[in-house]
Amino acid sequence: MKLFCTLPLIAAMSMAFSGAARSQSLVELYDVAKNYDASYKSVQLQAQATRLKVEQAQAKLGPTATASANVSLNSGGFYAPASATDMHTYGTQTGTLLGSQPLFRPGDKAEVSQANLQLQIADAQLLAAEQDLMVRLSQTYFDILASQDSLTFIQAQMKAVAEQLAFAKRNFEVGTATITDTREAQASYDLAVAQEIAAQNDLRVKKMALDQLVGKSDTSPKPISLAVEPQGPVPDRVEEWVALSEQKNPSIKQYRITSDVARLETDKAQSALLPTVDLQLSYSYTNNSSGTYATTYDSRVGVTTGAVVVSVPLFNGNALSNRVKETISLRQKAESDVDAAVRNVSQNTRSAFFGLLSGVSQIKALKAAEESSQVALDANKLGYSVGVRININVLDAQSKLYDTKAKLAKARYDVLVGHLKLRQLSGVLQVEDLQNINSMLTP
Repeated sequence: MKLFCTLPLIAAMSMAFSGAARSQSLVELYDVAKNYDASYKSVQLQAQATRLKVEQAQAKLGPTATASANVSLNSGGFYAPASATDMHTYGTQTGTLLGSQPLFRPGDKAEVSQANLQLQIADAQLLAAEQDLMVRLSQTYFDILASQDSLTFIQAQMKAVAEQLAFAKRNFEVGTATITDTREAQASYDLAVAQEIAAQNDLRVKKMALDQLVGKSDTSPKPISLAVEPQGPVPDRVEEWVALSEQKNPSIKQYRITSDVARLETDKAQSALLPTVDLQLSYSYTNNSSGTYATTYDSRVGVTTGAVVVSVPLFNGNALSNRVKETISLRQKAESDVDAAVRNVSQNTRSAFFGLLSGVSQIKALKAAEESSQVALDANKLGYSVGVRININVLDAQSKLYDTKAKLAKARYDVLVGHLKLRQLSGVLQVEDLQNINSMLTP
């Protein structure tokens, strides 16, 4: 049995909203957003740059070769008590080829290890950015659906209030109701109109947010069934999720690797107190045309040299020892940062877990409230028709019913996003989780 399975949600397709033309699914929009979202692309490019830094660090441990050449024109002579040469002009051409291979450079070796760890940090940051994009896109996606549902329920309420207003007017005309019923219904209708305007604007703003996230205009999310029977998190013990987050959360991984980088920084600082050893091979060639300052004969000289160069630091004003102390303090700080990150993520994981459980319970309560509100509305309508209830009772019952419907719809979306956020905190959120939600969308 797979302990940490993908998002556990069972869709009951007894009620679905018809999708708009050219609607996009959640996975489809995620693929588009990955190629457009600036935050994700920034992290992606940073990871590419970090990979190049690894190669730069590794190059310090490999051989190097340099070539140099010099051409000069000289004028002079040699003077001594016993002999002398006349002043003359001569040319000198020199060329040098120098090769070096590090044999013992602990500082550079530590730098290579640091670069590889920095690459792991970049990979963890990229994973975190992918998961963050999934959650941000899903939140924006469901915000639109929730706003659409809210507008739909407000418009349905307007229709019901309009019918009640017409009913009150007829009753007033025949003398079976007072003008108060008509005015109450008119006030409720005017309020619903104002709510519709606000809901339309809210939907417009939510769509603009999704358009900006994916870089497309007029995006239209495919609707999802509102009759979803949500399940709680699997596994159902919070400590298992906390343990998983401590192991796989990308943020904690980054802090732990950063602590390792700080430890290597101490090693690198300590290595500056050690000698370094390099193998050097060189070949130099000198061509003196028209002699030198001491002779007028042409000469050509080639010299090959091999050497093992040992450099030992002797005194640097205590700068290196102070640098070691500095890196030790920074390493201890990095270790404290790890502890803080673990505690923070653990707390957030617990909050997400219990928030998800609360959301599932809230859906059950809202479903019961929806059924009760419908029964109450029917009873108030019947009571109004026989004269035992007044119009305001019916209007209040209608308002409560549609408000409950909107809250129920949003609660379902919140549970879906809650599953994604819990898996994000635990570091196991994958595209497959979006695909599971995708399967619940209307064709």
